[in-house]
Amino acid sequence: MAKTAEPKTTAAKTATAKPARGTRTAAETEKIRAALTERRDELKAEHDQTLTEIHELQQHRLTDSAGDDQADTGTKTGEREQEITIANNLADRVLQVERALERLDEGGYGWCEKCGNAIPVERLAAFPSATLCVTCKQLEERR
Repeated sequence: MAKTAEPKTTAAKTATAKPARGTRTAAETEKIRAALTERRDELKAEHDQTLTEIHELQQHRLTDSAGDDQADTGTKTGEREQEITIANNLADRVLQVERALERLDEGGYGWCEKCGNAIPVERLAAFPSATLCVTCKQLEERR
């Protein structure tokens, strides 16, 4: 009698199947949550400090602008715009981390929002609030 071979398609599907979502343990989830919460708190403190410094510098500039020429005024305006940009970037980063915490609660943290594949652990370690896998992020940046 001849042996019947198992269909190759079953083996191929098993080998290429995506890992199931939610395979993280409760301890791993809490470790991620703690790291994200700590990062969010650090960013918020940095943002608040930046806003305080901007306010103080603004007060100083108002009292110390007598005798400024156009170049001085332009320099101060450029510096103020740079400070505001830094504060806005910090606020955006806080929002990214908060979104990562939401995704963690929803079970979508660590999964690409575009293709649904797992985001590599190395990418999440370097950029914990990543929402796209490396491939999708590269495609997005090319556009």
